[in-house]
Amino acid sequence: MAMQIYNTLTRQKMPFEPLQPGKVTMYVCGPTVYDKAHIGHAMSALVFDIIRRYLEFRGYQVHHVMNYTDVDDKIILRAAALGQEPIKLAETYINEYHKHLSDLNILPATVYPRATQEISQIIQMIQQLIDKGFAYQVNGDVYFRVSRDTDYGKLSGRKLEDMQAGARIDIDERKEHPMDFALWKSSKPGEPAWESPWGKGRPGWHIECSAMNLHHLGEQIDIHGGGNDLIFPHHENEIAQTESITGKPFARYWVHNGMMQFGGEKMSKSLGNLVTIEQFLSEHEGDVLRMMVLNSSYRNPLTYSEEVVQQAERALDRLRQALRPAAPAQGGEAAEEFAEKLRQQMETTRQGFIESMDDDFNSAGALGHLFDLVRIINQARDAGVSQQTLSPAQDLLRELMGILGLRTEKATAKGSEAAPFIDLLVQVRRELRQQKLWALADLIRNQLLALGVTLEDTKEGTTWRWS
Repeated sequence: MAMQIYNTLTRQKMPFEPLQPGKVTMYVCGPTVYDKAHIGHAMSALVFDIIRRYLEFRGYQVHHVMNYTDVDDKIILRAAALGQEPIKLAETYINEYHKHLSDLNILPATVYPRATQEISQIIQMIQQLIDKGFAYQVNGDVYFRVSRDTDYGKLSGRKLEDMQAGARIDIDERKEHPMDFALWKSSKPGEPAWESPWGKGRPGWHIECSAMNLHHLGEQIDIHGGGNDLIFPHHENEIAQTESITGKPFARYWVHNGMMQFGGEKMSKSLGNLVTIEQFLSEHEGDVLRMMVLNSSYRNPLTYSEEVVQQAERALDRLRQALRPAAPAQGGEAAEEFAEKLRQQMETTRQGFIESMDDDFNSAGALGHLFDLVRIINQARDAGVSQQTLSPAQDLLRELMGILGLRTEKATAKGSEAAPFIDLLVQVRRELRQQKLWALADLIRNQLLALGVTLEDTKEGTTWRWS
C-alpha cells in the first residue's frame, strides 16, 4: 500500500503522491526569534526531521526549507526592553537555535531563509496582490482583501462571516473588513524599516512565508508543515496570498503537529509555562526528547512531565542495551532455536516498521516493532547465540534507529575523556572484590552510579555503560 499522509486541508489521510516522482519539496515554519526557544519548538523540528528522514529512507530526495522570522513586533518589543538592536538580537537567538538543532541530531535544512533577507521578494509579491485587486494600501500600510478570496477559511474550516478579529490580528478602522490582514506595515521611529513603493516599513508576518516559498520552492510544494497553532490565521493567510497570485493549489499536503503541553496547557512563552531547549539539554540528552516525540502520534498533544521523560530514558536505554555484544557462544539446541527466531523476527520487524511509518508516520507503532526485535535479541543472547548470529539483528536495529534519528550511543562529550578513568576504577573494584573488600567495591559502584555510570557484573567480567 502506498504511503498515507493526513492532510489538514482535506481532513483525511491521502496517498502520498509528490509533484515530481522521487522528489519532495517541504516547507516548515520556523520560530520567531525573540527569546530562547523552548521544547515545544523542538518538538515541531523533531517531528519534521523524523518525516524527512523517513521520506529519504523511502528513496525521495527532500528539498527542505525552514524559515526564521527575524523581524516582528515581538522582536522589536523584546529588543527595546533589553536596549538592543532588533536584528542583532534575532541573530543571537538564531545562532543559539542552530546549536540546539545540532544537539538534537536534526538534519540541516536545505535552506534557512530569513524575512530580512527576502524583502525584495516580499515587496514584489505585495505589488502583485495590489495589481490583481487582492490588496490595498492605506497611509503606508498594505492589507490583504479577504472578501475577494472566495474560499478563504478552507484550511481551518472557518467561514468569513463568522470570524472575529483574534490573535495577531489588529483591529483597525481603516480596514475594509475586520479580518483583512497586514502585508506591509509602515515604520515607526526606531523600528527596522526598508524602502518600498508605499513608504518605509517592514513586512507583515504572513507574507514572509509565502514569499519564501515562492522564492525557494516555486508556486506549488508537496508538504507545508508547522504546529497546529499556525493553521489559523498564519497558514490560512499563506494560502490566500499565494493562491491569489498563482491560481494554483499551494501545498498538496498540509501537515501539522500537536502542541507540547505542560500542566494541561499549551507550552508557550506568553503563558510562561515552558521548559527551554537549553534547560532540557542541560539535564538530558537530546535523544530523550526525540524518544518522547516518537512514542506518541505527531498530530496529538504531547504532555511534558518528569514521568514521561523518565519513560523515554528507559525506552532509549533498552534499545541501546540490545546492541551489547554476545557472551561467549554456548551453543546447544536453545541457541539454534533462537537463531531461527532472530531471522524470522528480523523480517517481521522490517515489514512492520515500514507499514507503520507508511501509515501517516506512525512512529509509536514503528517503535513497537523495534522493541519486539529487542526482546528476541535479548533472549537470543541469554540463550548463548554467537555474535555472528546476533550481528544481523543488531545491524537491523541500528539501521531502523538511524532512520528515526536515534543515536546508538549516548551523545556526551564526557564519554571519551572519562573512559580511561572509569576503566581504571573498574579494575580497582575487581581487585577489591577478589580481596573480599565488599564495602569498598560497593562504594566504587555506588559513586559511579551517582555520576551516571552503571556497572554490570557477568561471568566474563565487569562492563560499564553511561546510564
